[in-house]
Amino acid sequence: MECLKRLRPLFLTPRPLLPFYFTQHCLCSRSENVNRPQSKRTTLDTFKTQLSSGPTFQDFVKGIDVNKTLLVSEEDDGPHAYLSEDLDMGNDRKVCFETYGCQMNVNDTEIAWSVLQKKGYQRTNDPYEADVVLLVTCSIREKAEQTIWNRLQQLTAMKRKRLKNRTPMKIGILGCMAERLKTQLLEREKLVDVLAGPDAYRDLPRLLTLADSGRQVSNVLLSLEETYADVMPVHRGPQGYSAFVSIMRGCDNMCSYCIVPFTRGRERSRPLSSILDEVRLLSDQGVKEVTLLGQNVNSYRDTSEEQHRGPDPTQLSRGFRTLYRSKQGGLRFADLLERVSHIDADMRIRFTSPHPKDFPDEVLQLIAERGNICKQIHLPAQSGSSPVLKAMRRGYTREAYLDLVDNIKRIVPGVSLSSDFIAGFCGEKEEDHLQTLSLIREVGYNVGFLFAYSMRKKTHASHALQDDVPGEEKQRRLEELISAFREEAAKVNSALVGTTQLVLVEGASKRSAQDLCGRSDGNVKVIFPREGSGSSLKSGLAEAKAGDYVLVKITSANSQSLRGRALSLSSLSDQPVQQDNLIGQLDTEASRTLV
Repeated sequence: MECLKRLRPLFLTPRPLLPFYFTQHCLCSRSENVNRPQSKRTTLDTFKTQLSSGPTFQDFVKGIDVNKTLLVSEEDDGPHAYLSEDLDMGNDRKVCFETYGCQMNVNDTEIAWSVLQKKGYQRTNDPYEADVVLLVTCSIREKAEQTIWNRLQQLTAMKRKRLKNRTPMKIGILGCMAERLKTQLLEREKLVDVLAGPDAYRDLPRLLTLADSGRQVSNVLLSLEETYADVMPVHRGPQGYSAFVSIMRGCDNMCSYCIVPFTRGRERSRPLSSILDEVRLLSDQGVKEVTLLGQNVNSYRDTSEEQHRGPDPTQLSRGFRTLYRSKQGGLRFADLLERVSHIDADMRIRFTSPHPKDFPDEVLQLIAERGNICKQIHLPAQSGSSPVLKAMRRGYTREAYLDLVDNIKRIVPGVSLSSDFIAGFCGEKEEDHLQTLSLIREVGYNVGFLFAYSMRKKTHASHALQDDVPGEEKQRRLEELISAFREEAAKVNSALVGTTQLVLVEGASKRSAQDLCGRSDGNVKVIFPREGSGSSLKSGLAEAKAGDYVLVKITSANSQSLRGRALSLSSLSDQPVQQDNLIGQLDTEASRTLV
C-alpha cells in the first residue's frame, strides 16, 4: 500500500497537452508526401526498388533450382507433397491383420488391405514373419479392449525377440480402440507404433513410412464424408462364397450406452452406384451371399446426386421416434435393397445391423416379395422394459416394439428373428429384468446376442447415469436371460423339424469331417452327413462343396442348430421349392400353435 501511495501522484498528475504537434499531424497527414524533403523520398524509392529485386527464400537454400521448385509446387496437388512417390511404398514388406469384433471390422480389414496392397505390401497370416502387425479393434465392451491390451503385450515381447538382422516389427492399432484410447495407447509402455482411426485407412502407407524413423504416429480424425466409396475392398473371407459390403458408416442415434457415434462418427451413406458395382463384381466372382453392413444399416440414405435430394421425410416404424430431426430426401434402404436383389437371383442378400425404428412397411414388403432377400431380420431390443428403454434413449416403448414384431410376422410369414439384449443397465430394477425375460419368451428368437452392461466413457450414460447394478447381479441376470433365450430358441428351431430347408454350404463341420455345415435362409446352422441317400448321390450331392445350395430335410433341432439329411443339390432361383418350404414352415408352426 505504501508503494501505491507513493505512485498515486504520478497517476493523478495531469500531463500537458501538446496542441501544436497534434494540430500539425492532422493538417499534414494527407500531404506528407508533398512536404517531405526530396532527398528522403528518393532514398525511400531506392530502398523499395532494391527490396523488390532482392534475393528470395530460394536464394538462401543451397543447391535448389528455383524454377524447378516452383513448377513442382504448382503441379503437385497430392496430400503429402513432402514425401516422394516411392517413399511410402511397401517394398514387399509383409503385413499381418488380426481382426476383432463385429462384421464392420472385417470389412474395415478388407479396405485397409486394399490400400496397402496397392502400395506393394504383401500379406501373411503369420505374425512371426510379418514386418507389420495391424490389430483391427473393437471398443464396444471393456472385455474386448482388455483382449487387445493382452495381445499387445504378446506382440511387444515378440518384437523384442526379433533378430537384429531383420526389419524391426511395427505394431499398429486400427479402428474404434484407436479412436477412443489414443493417449493411453501411445503412452502406455510404448506398445504401439501406428494408430489409425476408422476414417484414416487411406493414410496408412504414410503413417507406416513415418513410423520407420522410430516415431509413434497417429491419425484418428473423424470425417463427415469418408465412406471409402472408391476403394474396392479385397474380400478375403474364410469362405469364398460369402462377402460383406459396407453401405454406410457412423451412427446418429446416440443411444446412451453406445460408444459407436464417438468412435465412428456421424452417419453418412455410400453412393448407391458404387455399392451396386461392388455387388456385381462379387457376383462375377461366384459369391453366393452378400451381407450389407452399417452401424444403422436400414437408415441408409444416399444424397450424393442432386435429383435425389427431395423434401420427403424419412419414414419410421409406427410408434418410433429419433433424437435428431427428421431427415429429408435421398435414396432410402428400400431403394438400395430392391436394386441389389436384381443383380443376381441366385445370390442371398442379408443386412446387419439394423435399428427397429427404420422398418417401414415398404422394406418389409420387399423382403417378403424377393426370393433372394433372406426372411431373417435382426431386431435389437436391448431391454423389455419401457423405463429402461427410455434411459437407453432407444426411441420406443415395449409396446411399440411388440407391435413392430406383430407387423413383421404379418407381412413376412415364417420370418426368423434375432436380437441383442443388455443385462444390468443403469437403474435396471428386478421388475425391469423380469420384463425383458417375458419379452424374450413372447417374441421367440432363434439367434441372440446377450451381454452384461459395460459402461463406456464419452457416452451419455457415463455423464448422466450411474452404473448402479453390482457386477454379480449383472451376471445373474445375464445367465437368466441366456437360459430363457435358449429355451425359446429350442422351441422355435424344433418347429422346423419335418420341413425342408435350402442350405448354403459353408464347408465341413467343425466336429466331424463326415458332416457338412451350412446356413438356412433364417441364418440357423444346419448340419447334415456329407454322404447322402442313394437318390441324392444321383443328383451329385457327393460332390457338394462350399457355396452350393442343398435341400435338407430337418430331422432334429436344438437351441443352436438343426440336423437333417440331404435330398439334392438345388438353387436359390428355384422358386417353386421356396414356396413349398414356406408352406411347410407355416404348417408346422400352425400345428405347434394348436398344441
